[in-house]
Amino acid sequence: MGTISGTSFTDNNATNGITFYYVVSAENSAGSSANSSQVSATPQDGGGGPIPTGNLVVQYRAADTNATDNQIKPHFNIKNNGSSPVDLSSLKIRYYFTKDGNQNVNAWIDWAQVGGSNITATFHSTSGTNADTYVELSFSSGAGSIQPGGQSGDIQLRMSKTDWSNFNESNDYSYDPAKTSFTDWDRVTLYQNGVLVWGTAP
Repeated sequence: MGTISGTSFTDNNATNGITFYYVVSAENSAGSSANSSQVSATPQDGGGGPIPTGNLVVQYRAADTNATDNQIKPHFNIKNNGSSPVDLSSLKIRYYFTKDGNQNVNAWIDWAQVGGSNITATFHSTSGTNADTYVELSFSSGAGSIQPGGQSGDIQLRMSKTDWSNFNESNDYSYDPAKTSFTDWDRVTLYQNGVLVWGTAP
């Protein structure tokens, strides 16, 4: 970012949903200090509160960009930017959407690098902007852990109504058809031992 005067800095070029990393050093006539420890920040685009800036990041991609067909196909990847391994069994992913009707919804893990049989999907009612339901993915101990600097790998979720009627994803909080490759996405939340560590709920 270059040289600044004073003890505060505002990054006006940051982009919503992208994690930025910063280090600082002080300089005077005697020379420059060593760099500080690295910190990160992820600006948000108007959700309900600040985005946690911990070591875990959820990436998302839309595997089905047809917003009005009868299936929802969000894929996820969890990155561990920390220095310690993280047990997947301590994590839960939440994806928020509208059911567009009263029918129940089914979920399948079509494929996951950590093993689809190690992932359980449950549905819960919620209230908020463009969401009346969220699906929560939890992991068994068989899913293992994410090593420092590692990632979970692809988690391919697919959902449909029990009567196979169509959704309208265009008003779904977590849906973004522009994200066809994995991108850090703050509208999918991640909880570790019940504590929000990534994203913003509606």
